[in-house]
Amino acid sequence: MIITTTSVFVDDQAQALEFYTTVLGFRLKTDVPAGGARWLTVVSPEAPDGVELLLEPSVHPAVTPFKEALVADGIPWNSFGVQDVQAEHERLSALGVRFVQPPTRMGPAVTAVLDDTCGNLIQIASVPEA
Repeated sequence: MIITTTSVFVDDQAQALEFYTTVLGFRLKTDVPAGGARWLTVVSPEAPDGVELLLEPSVHPAVTPFKEALVADGIPWNSFGVQDVQAEHERLSALGVRFVQPPTRMGPAVTAVLDDTCGNLIQIASVPEA
């Protein structure tokens, strides 16, 4: 069994697609109409056949209070691996991304947490290879 798709709930799919592609650098993989929304996935350009991130509309009534509670507590919903958290923090900050946690050493890992403009906190992390 492998993970093929994971999701992030987004307030606006078009805004999310813009942020996740133009700002974070993911690439559009799938864009298919699905009722009143879209089956909209992005992938890492470093792994175009890897795990897809579904930009899923926050339409279920439980989603908004759930997302708001996570953000209020400073809990990121997803974590993305990067080679160098400090360099990625600088690149994204220059693009106007708001970080709620600057690069911080957590044992062997370095993490930072950003606001994805779609109602979520996202962690970026680098862990040295063993």
